[in-house]
Amino acid sequence: MNEPIKGRPAFPGSERVEPVDAPGLRTRQQARAAALARHPGHLRAAAKRRLPRAILDYLEGGSNDEVTLRANRTDLEALRLNQRVFEHAPSRNMRTTLFGQHATIPVALAPIGLAGVFYPRGEIHAARAAHAFGVPYCLSTLSSCAMEDVATASRTPFLFQLYMFKDRGVNANLMQRADQLRCPALVLTLDTCVQGRRNRDLDNGLVVPLKVRPRHVVRIATRLRWLVGFLRNRPTLGNLTAYAAGGSDLATVSAWADRHYKGAVTAADLEWVRQTWPRKLVVKGILDPEDAKLAVKLGADAIVVSNHGGRQLDGANTAARALPAIREAVGDGVELIYDGGIRSGLDVLKALGLGAQGCLIGRAHLYGLAAHGEAGVAAALKMMAQELDEGMALAGVADVNALPRGLVLKPV
Repeated sequence: MNEPIKGRPAFPGSERVEPVDAPGLRTRQQARAAALARHPGHLRAAAKRRLPRAILDYLEGGSNDEVTLRANRTDLEALRLNQRVFEHAPSRNMRTTLFGQHATIPVALAPIGLAGVFYPRGEIHAARAAHAFGVPYCLSTLSSCAMEDVATASRTPFLFQLYMFKDRGVNANLMQRADQLRCPALVLTLDTCVQGRRNRDLDNGLVVPLKVRPRHVVRIATRLRWLVGFLRNRPTLGNLTAYAAGGSDLATVSAWADRHYKGAVTAADLEWVRQTWPRKLVVKGILDPEDAKLAVKLGADAIVVSNHGGRQLDGANTAARALPAIREAVGDGVELIYDGGIRSGLDVLKALGLGAQGCLIGRAHLYGLAAHGEAGVAAALKMMAQELDEGMALAGVADVNALPRGLVLKPV
């Protein structure tokens, strides 16, 4: 029988999770990541081969007609980088600080709900890859692995993203658990007062309760490798099992979360969280300058400019369009993080040129996770670093913390 994660029972067929400091582990991971890190499209293609259609749609889909989902990429692609041929930077610094944490490149792994459906114990694999590469990792309230298990396996403090529930006692307990694990920052999500209508998930039966139809079963059966991993590990919402009386399976805990989810976060809620949480407070999901100013006034230390990856209000603004006005509204003293559509190191460079300190990457690392687990996430980060370094060289940028004026050329 495989070794259990500390504090959790093992079960037959579960995937062994080696300690992060196992002899030779990092060297093997780096070698495998180097072999995989050739082109981002390779990771997406590998993920498509491994995942059932419904799970791939969950990864890639957006809300309603997916107008905002497409705009996240379109608006980034419309930006141009100013190439400089005489401003050479023979050595380039990509290191910075995000959320008070050192980062080898200016990105952090975004919080992803139920990452365990993409790869067994997905959050642990992603957290360990982030630790090995040297970038911050953010764990979702709706993660498949409990925060205590992630902390034991990764041994590196991570950010914790909070969805609020109707019972403040549950919210306080989640924050207390994160505090005990020395999470350096709390990321409070603001843009989910209701869930956007996600047509792909509805068509695939990924709703609460699940509505799996015969055609879904047939499609899933064609992805045997994924199916075996899913059945052996049976992911649930690990952070919430303690609150869902009567069961710890995914269906039971999901139903509990659906009934008790609070939705809208008010100014009073934000004030309470600020009074309760002892360290850095980040708010995620802001697109309006007035909302940004109010969040800072109520105690937010950093803002993630985000439309939830195009999964909430369809037709909402994009971070590419919203961030410059938010930067002007809050000034240079507030940390701004770009979220939405980042797929490459060149995208990261564009976001920095718009005034962000760094970026959250979601789908960009999920393709690697879904395809190859920890090594796939490492490959995604390696490719992003290579692209960022090349872009900096060609644009005459020596330091991500001191960007030249006119780096980003906006479309006319």
